[in-house]
Amino acid sequence: MPDVNVLVSGLLWTGVPHQILQAAETGKLTLVIAPMILEELHEVLGRPKFSRRIVALSSSVGELIGSLLTVVEVIQNPQVKPVIQQDPDDDKILACGVAARAQWIVSGDEHLLMLKRYRRIRIVTPRAFWDAWARP
Repeated sequence: MPDVNVLVSGLLWTGVPHQILQAAETGKLTLVIAPMILEELHEVLGRPKFSRRIVALSSSVGELIGSLLTVVEVIQNPQVKPVIQQDPDDDKILACGVAARAQWIVSGDEHLLMLKRYRRIRIVTPRAFWDAWARP
């Protein structure tokens, strides 16, 4: 399950985050997301710094979110007790992972990555995930 920065990268550029989304698109990988993560993604993609890139892709925030919704499973109202005091907003990623019984959280966020694991969920960078998951 990817966090918002991985989703933004995967939707707007090529590279490992994009490959992760493509694997979900082909059904090789199941990605999960929660409504509160979708809301944050919508807000982030709407920032002016991404507008030129979205236009260059001949797309819109709505189209990008719509395409993502075709390849993810939405988990409703996940919750965990507070874990990340430095950035409590990151707890929603952990909550979604727990609710989905995810094996991995794929993130570029230092607060999440510092945990390395939460319960039985491995927390890794996109590259570390891809190298472990996609290796022959």
